[in-house]
Amino acid sequence: MNGQNFTATFSVPQTPEEAFAAISNPRGWWSEEIEGGTEKPGDEFSYHYKDMHRCKMRVTKAIPGEKTVWLVLDNYFSFTQDRTEWKGTSVIFEISRAGGETQIRFTHLGLVPEYECFGVCSNAWGSLIGGSLKSLITTGKGYPNKKEEKTAPN
Repeated sequence: MNGQNFTATFSVPQTPEEAFAAISNPRGWWSEEIEGGTEKPGDEFSYHYKDMHRCKMRVTKAIPGEKTVWLVLDNYFSFTQDRTEWKGTSVIFEISRAGGETQIRFTHLGLVPEYECFGVCSNAWGSLIGGSLKSLITTGKGYPNKKEEKTAPN
């Protein structure tokens, strides 16, 4: 399965430290619904999107300007038979300098083509990483999922 994990790479003119700061702020590029710490090893955070996806992650590595790793502690998908497909996988951001630019390499270690969610999840990650995260790094503004409006019962 080596080499089959979902990976996306892009380069930006900003510094590795600026890229690291943006990655460590998933509320700015992934979802405003994220609750909990997202910056240092041991921090845990929760994500949810409507009734379709919930997960809990732990930051296991955070080396400023170099690398961030999140471990998926728990996961729920409403649209797959195995609703816990991501559980135990790792989300890895590697930052390096190449040709005067900063390169970000994203790997979801364990998100493989055999997973039922691979198509949907790889498309979502591709858009989030190559679109929203890149935008947050280069312009200071990403486009995360908006916080759901809570409606009061009548």
